[in-house]
Amino acid sequence: MRISDLLKLAFRNLLRRKARTALTVIGVVIGTISIVVMVSIGIGVNQSFDEMIMQSGSMTIIRVQKYGSIYDDDGNYIGSKEQVLDDSVVEQIKGVAHVKAVTPIIRKYVSLYSGKYQNGVTLYAMNSEVFDAFEFPPLQYGSYPTKENPSAVVLSPQSMQYFYYYSGRNFDEKSVDPLTEKVTFKFQEYQTHPRKKEFELALTDVAMMEETDNWEYSYNIYMDIEYFREIWAKYANTLKLEDRKKAISSIETYEEIRINVDNINNVSKVQDDIKALGYATYSEMQYLEPLKETSRILQMVLGAIGSIAMIVSAINIANTMVMSIYERTKEIGIMKVLGCLVRDVKRQFLLEAGLIGLLGGIVGIIISYVLSHLINTYGSGIMGSIVGTETTGALSVIPFWLPFAAAAFGMLVGLLSGYFPARRATRIRAIEAMKTEG
Repeated sequence: MRISDLLKLAFRNLLRRKARTALTVIGVVIGTISIVVMVSIGIGVNQSFDEMIMQSGSMTIIRVQKYGSIYDDDGNYIGSKEQVLDDSVVEQIKGVAHVKAVTPIIRKYVSLYSGKYQNGVTLYAMNSEVFDAFEFPPLQYGSYPTKENPSAVVLSPQSMQYFYYYSGRNFDEKSVDPLTEKVTFKFQEYQTHPRKKEFELALTDVAMMEETDNWEYSYNIYMDIEYFREIWAKYANTLKLEDRKKAISSIETYEEIRINVDNINNVSKVQDDIKALGYATYSEMQYLEPLKETSRILQMVLGAIGSIAMIVSAINIANTMVMSIYERTKEIGIMKVLGCLVRDVKRQFLLEAGLIGLLGGIVGIIISYVLSHLINTYGSGIMGSIVGTETTGALSVIPFWLPFAAAAFGMLVGLLSGYFPARRATRIRAIEAMKTEG
């Protein structure tokens, strides 16, 4: 029997029992919606976690900070301790396996000036040779500091915005272009000696970062640590003797030591090795594992719900096909008497079951897109309370492959559900079927 004839018969038989067919298709629709929506939510939550982590910084970076946070074995914060970070600690960390790059960081708050306007930013001084290793953002213009050109100062786009002027009555704000406007900065940590001129540095060799979603580079400026020591020494010479000693001693230790690991899989091991040296560390990886575990549990729960719905759909299809066989026993006998092959009878019932699964899958996919849109529009607060963190981006993400997989899965469920009823139909003897009333 030709496939076109089988299709005609299949559609005719399904339409003969519209109510039963519709109810069975609705079961497949519900199962498909459950699978697609649950999987899409799992994918969306995963993407939200990844975006949140990537916005916080690189996954291979470890930080050893002056005030180190201490966590228990479950990752819960239990306190902090002050750590003395100096050049000897830097050298110890350089000797740890899988460490790709290390830099001490001196962090100072500075004021930027452009005419009567000013702005406050954080200055990071670090080794010039590690900017590439730490994958700093590309530059719009200029270049990162090097040993050959240590005086370059790298600005973030946001650091040149929100310059303000306040006269006591009027408040004015503007953005500054360091290529066309003079920009200087001053340290604000100590008061200048009354007999000396206040230290001020004109930014003549500047570079500008490109815009980035990583908050770490938002309002900071960067320079080479050795160049920073030179200008800090000049600044210290403008201070009172007591403050000068404090200023000089303040840069003998560091606020942070930053480490870049050669591979994301080695981050936890390097953290353990540094911890064995007696120093508390911090990295985004220690937060990623709990988030991933939450995501895995959520996906398992959602997947189980979807699977249960699809199993119920499969039972409905099998029940429908069994009932159809009982009602069409005489029809099966006539098909055999007329010379239809056993495989044609089997194909007939498999095709009907597959069409129920395919039709339910297609309708379920269409409804799933509608539900996905509603979830993304109204479900942020609910999902945020479930996963325990504020979610960003879409909560339900349906990738291009998921609709095709869902349609194929729906048809497969139909075929598998109809296999045993179809096999039963092939075993009915023609003579016994002809004796059946109806």
